[in-house]
Amino acid sequence: MNAPSEKMALDVARIRKDFPILDLKVNGRPLVFLDNAASSQMPRQVMDRFVRYQSTQHANIHRAVHYLSETATAEYEIARRKLQAFINAKEEREVIFTSGTTDSINLVAHGWGRKFLSEGDEIILTTLEHHSNIVPWQMVAEEKGAKIRVVPIFDNGELDLDAYEKLFNPRTKIACFTHVSNALGTINPVREMLAIARKHGVVTLVDGAQAAPHLSVDVQALDCDFYAFSGHKLCGPTGIGILYGKAALLEAMQPFKGGGDMILSVTFDKTTYAPIPAKFEAGTPPIAAAITLGAAVDYLGAVGMDRIAAHETDLLDYATRKVTELPGVRIIGTAEKKAAVLSFVIQGVHPHDVGTFLNEDGVAIRTGHHCAQPVMQRFKVPATSRASFAFYNTMDEVDALVASIRHVQKVFG
Repeated sequence: MNAPSEKMALDVARIRKDFPILDLKVNGRPLVFLDNAASSQMPRQVMDRFVRYQSTQHANIHRAVHYLSETATAEYEIARRKLQAFINAKEEREVIFTSGTTDSINLVAHGWGRKFLSEGDEIILTTLEHHSNIVPWQMVAEEKGAKIRVVPIFDNGELDLDAYEKLFNPRTKIACFTHVSNALGTINPVREMLAIARKHGVVTLVDGAQAAPHLSVDVQALDCDFYAFSGHKLCGPTGIGILYGKAALLEAMQPFKGGGDMILSVTFDKTTYAPIPAKFEAGTPPIAAAITLGAAVDYLGAVGMDRIAAHETDLLDYATRKVTELPGVRIIGTAEKKAAVLSFVIQGVHPHDVGTFLNEDGVAIRTGHHCAQPVMQRFKVPATSRASFAFYNTMDEVDALVASIRHVQKVFG
């Protein structure tokens, strides 16, 4: 493992002081939190922003002229501009607040798919997808009589890019794929995949839930049509997410949810919808969560996404080497380009037992199919144990993970 340059190195000891939960003891041992792919922890600065909003700025937005409502409205739209800058969207109206990645993908599936897909049309997905990027498309495909085509993966967890390109034909209408696999950590060649889709005139959606917390994302440089991610994986609160969409596509879509604040006029004969982004933000939005997410991307920006990626790569390289040295342990997913996810199986031990015994040592990992059952089926395993890293994790915590795995192997003989 190459040592990070001084410019890229993080002062992890200082950063950890921003995260109160990392001082927690579990079963009398220091918490080693390695379940960041499911949900990351929140720094004090982001918590403080939530409290400041709730204690000095809270009111419903867009519907009143009093001080608190105008203040809350302004802060909500400031948060939208922060998220626009975070992903380099061209216009702030291209940033839609949702409840998370799942909600964002459903918005596209039902708002775009139900309007523009017809019988016999085809949807391209990949074997690596989270259920959130499979099930909504199955629902729409069944309703519309469309067909789902699936890109296979190699034994190392990388996509077969040639097979992907061969799936395109005149019936292909949309290609949906993850930027980073939540189950394996594989970083997909999204630039190439998007370019292929553009060549065929096909709409694209990228699931960025596992990429936005770990990589610099520039949606204009990628030139994707839609990009979705969640707040709770990037040091923000739960219940908030982002759908980026090109303005022309968003304007052409039908709303997924109807209600207040997404309309211009309503009569019993006809409803006229508001312009984007309001058209897709029916009802009272997650105001506090959006403002808090704005603070989270401020925090990440101050740390530096490139520095975060470099540190997490060092963690992953170190963990991969250490776990590979353990007899009877097999890493699932060995792609050349990976983000901070290490999935593994221990010979003769069910992953749920692994997770239980690691918890006794204060080590928090995720076990199961990770809402990616097609991936598990591809590798012929019912589940894996998954350690996932964040920029506040340390090499010492990797050592604690490895020691705990040795403890499991000792117990199970």
